[in-house]
Amino acid sequence: MKVASFNVNSIRARLNIVIDWLKKESPDVLCLQETKATDADFPVAAFEETGYHAVFRGEKSYNGVAVISKETPENIRTGFDENGSDGTRLIAVTINKIPVVNTYVPQGSHPLSIKFKEKLEWLQRLHEYFNRNFKPDKPLIWVGDFNVAPEAIDVHDPRRLLGEIGFHPEEHAALKKIMQWGFVDVFRMHQPEAGQYTFYDYRAKNAIKRKTGWRVDHIWATRPLAEKSVRAWIDMAPRLLERPSDHTPIVAEFKIGP
Repeated sequence: MKVASFNVNSIRARLNIVIDWLKKESPDVLCLQETKATDADFPVAAFEETGYHAVFRGEKSYNGVAVISKETPENIRTGFDENGSDGTRLIAVTINKIPVVNTYVPQGSHPLSIKFKEKLEWLQRLHEYFNRNFKPDKPLIWVGDFNVAPEAIDVHDPRRLLGEIGFHPEEHAALKKIMQWGFVDVFRMHQPEAGQYTFYDYRAKNAIKRKTGWRVDHIWATRPLAEKSVRAWIDMAPRLLERPSDHTPIVAEFKIGP
């Protein structure tokens, strides 16, 4: 089972990149974030023509999540609760009997801002969501743009960036609490080396060449499933294309079955 996560920074602007990547890499599941399209404007036909199912929840110009899959998704839920609160930031499905939760965690703005406090509260709500709906001793995949680089090796300059948004001790503590609930960072199981990033800021000159990136996009799994992972990697190719997203896909493969 090949699972990928990709913050596309507008699905309509990046549709050709995504479709070409699907045809080339043939993942079983591709989770998208920051689709920036209302449900009526989501290009579902393009995915169906490529042989994929698409479930999504979005809004104009902001947020938006989607799950693209070969198999028909089941148990589709958006948001934290039955009311669908924050549904354009969280979507959950079941694929091949495995729950997949796709999130676009709020960025949080400046650490002194109210949005930063709201980000920490959002992560706390997510912890409660996992605790309420799943069990750590059962298979579960959590992917998405977490908007947090968890470790020093996940940013290009940890000494200078410590305390900045996305690499702040309070964010680290909130994310660690969720990990301790029962998740394993699947990418780090297979890729212990520093200098591997999923996000390169448009505003940073020659960011890719200078390797001034962040690993804020993740694939985590509960231990029963993480132990079945066989490899994980970051695919830099889409970030090198014309008019790319500022993020690039992260991918993991799991050996499912007897």
